[in-house]
Amino acid sequence: MEVTTMAWTAVVVGVGLVYWFVWVMGAAEVKGKRAVDLKMGSITHDKVKDKYTQYWSFFRRPKETVSSAEKVPAFVDTFYNLVTDIYEWGWGQSFHFSPSVKGRSHRDATRLHEERVADLIQIKPSHRILDVGCGVGGPMRAIAAHSKAHVVGITINEYQVARARAHNKKAGLDSQCEVVCGNFLQMPFADASFDGAYSIEATCHAPRLEDVYSEVFRVLKPGTLYMSYEWVTTPLYRAEDPEHVEAIHGIERGDALPGLRAQDEIGSIAKKVGFEVVQEKDLALPPAGPWWTRLKMGRIAYWRNHLVVTVLTLLRLAPKGVVEVHEMLYETAQHLTKGGETGIFTPMHMILCRKPVSSPAEHGNQQDS
Repeated sequence: MEVTTMAWTAVVVGVGLVYWFVWVMGAAEVKGKRAVDLKMGSITHDKVKDKYTQYWSFFRRPKETVSSAEKVPAFVDTFYNLVTDIYEWGWGQSFHFSPSVKGRSHRDATRLHEERVADLIQIKPSHRILDVGCGVGGPMRAIAAHSKAHVVGITINEYQVARARAHNKKAGLDSQCEVVCGNFLQMPFADASFDGAYSIEATCHAPRLEDVYSEVFRVLKPGTLYMSYEWVTTPLYRAEDPEHVEAIHGIERGDALPGLRAQDEIGSIAKKVGFEVVQEKDLALPPAGPWWTRLKMGRIAYWRNHLVVTVLTLLRLAPKGVVEVHEMLYETAQHLTKGGETGIFTPMHMILCRKPVSSPAEHGNQQDS
């Protein structure tokens, strides 16, 4: 009798744990993703593992080959099909880092980091603002709610467009937030059609930063501001140090980056396309708290999540390939943590730029000089 009772207790506890971890656990925010809803974007179930293999083989190529490849946008699109649901499940709707703030939750710190954007580019309720690389729209909604402005986001991934629109509607912000599917290297917007613009850890996916900055410059009205949080290597990075090189290459491979730029390159690239640089600052430096604390997942948490995705795959609730993607992201988190702890990498080099009040002819002369 006692053995039977213990067996039934184990069954009940086991079922409860499975229910919690699979159907409940993982919605990092209210209205977030559940583990059971991992779909791998718009990739059909039978193609997920193949797409992952293609992605991984592409970004393991030499950096010089990847950074010059015309296929980068397509592989960035594949990357976000593979990771968007996992990001939402474990991270939330804002796919970026933020400095930790003593006494505040990660969610609060993220919101403050996003609202800083609205303040820096001086958004007013009457403005039409561009979010360059909006993802599923977490920052867009925070900035729209904070500023009361109209925000237009662009992302290359159709699945993210659908997710962002659904989140906008649930948040009651669909009249303020618009989402467009497109490549930020060739944006479908008219010249001088925005009152400001920002990008939050998105332009790192561009093979050439000047191509993105040129497009942002084109669509901004003269005299308006653009702010970007850039992923860069810092002056502490040493190319002759194998550990440094492996950490940076690990970040690039696992985050669909054609090649990280050096911190001191960003301002000169902005000036090259015609911007005036108003301010540059690494927001990861003290007194800011460490941004990588959220990545320091314990081994127990990792194996718990690994078990969840493995069970979902065996039950065919998630496609083959999810386990491999989860492992890739865990490994990438280790490289990001290493980059943060050593100070050789920052994901929040802030640059604030202004488009000069000048004629197109004057801008052309400036670029030719």
